[in-house]
Amino acid sequence: MAKDRTFTGTGRRKSSVARVIMTPGKGKITVNGVDVNEFFPHDTNVMDLKQPLVATNTVDTFDIDVNVKGGGYSGQAGAVRLGITRALLDYDKGNEASETSFRKILKKAGFVTRDSRAKERKKPGLKAARRAPQFSKR
Repeated sequence: MAKDRTFTGTGRRKSSVARVIMTPGKGKITVNGVDVNEFFPHDTNVMDLKQPLVATNTVDTFDIDVNVKGGGYSGQAGAVRLGITRALLDYDKGNEASETSFRKILKKAGFVTRDSRAKERKKPGLKAARRAPQFSKR
């Protein structure tokens, strides 16, 4: 494998889209040009997006550069997590048959599937998606 090889993945969650570029390195993660710990206000968001790296034991193996837009912090963290998962699958391509393949590990942990839940639209006559106006008897 060449040292300059890059691996890519796109992740989506709610209304967020993340483009992930992964290169062999020391484990530095930048999101929109800023360090991951400065970009996300909560440690849980950072922990959430690092889960695929922890599961495959590759935390200090790759430098990750992320471009994310849309949505809030939680949706962006979920999108980055899926993007990292897809980049890891790109890196591990051709190794699916082995017992230690990243696909088996990530699939079992539930990181390969996109979380398709999104905000439900508001319906006419209601105050929100399902919230009806208060009923008045008189």
